[in-house]
Amino acid sequence: MLLVIDVGNTQTVIGLYGNGAQSHELTDHWRVATKAERTSDEHALLIQEFLAFAGHNWKTAIGGVAISSGVPTVTYELRRMCEHYLSMEPVVLGAGVKTGMAVLYDNPKEVGADRIANAVGAFDLYGGPTIVVDFGTATTFDVISAKGEYLGGAIVPGIEISLDALFGRAAALRQVELIEPRSVIGKTTVESIQSGTIYGYSSLIDGMCERIEEYTGDATVIATGGLADLIADVSESIEHVEPWLTLHGLRLIWIKNQ
Repeated sequence: MLLVIDVGNTQTVIGLYGNGAQSHELTDHWRVATKAERTSDEHALLIQEFLAFAGHNWKTAIGGVAISSGVPTVTYELRRMCEHYLSMEPVVLGAGVKTGMAVLYDNPKEVGADRIANAVGAFDLYGGPTIVVDFGTATTFDVISAKGEYLGGAIVPGIEISLDALFGRAAALRQVELIEPRSVIGKTTVESIQSGTIYGYSSLIDGMCERIEEYTGDATVIATGGLADLIADVSESIEHVEPWLTLHGLRLIWIKNQ
């Protein structure tokens, strides 16, 4: 089986792909908080327990590991975990790893590993031109051409960190549940924050996609990340929600490097 790990600044998503005819199927997945101070031994204990819950002995079940990470200390500890506990070298998305996709950034090394995995996964599923909107710590836009080239994108502050900044600076405002309010015109402070966040970010997404399509022509817009479902419900541009897009891209990249 293939173990795939996507390390974000806030959360880490762990996935497990099957063997043989099920090799393309995500059989299990887990989400944990990203902790930069977690050691290789702690990572091993955590992942071993997850796999045990699913009925797998990780030392005999795992035939490969693919990692995308935006946190260097975690990348290092995951490498150590694979070498020590699994006796294998993981495929860590970065320089020298085959992706099958030309990266047309001025400096390709600057592109986050998760963004490349998203692009590879999106082009495999929907072709191009494609726009991937990832709702993570930052909200990122990644643009793939009709030829399957990574063209670049845009980065804006994520929804949750924007709200954290708002609540931290405005003493009279408090945290709210992120659900769609009764109306775009809030009748309470809570509804006003919900409206500004949900409708405001959906308008941001729609506006950015419209501007990008002036360059690419009509594109398929895919959303992924923790808050993708919430914004997709009110966005006019998002056509598909793929919650495990990064893991799908990691699986494809792992295959290319065998």
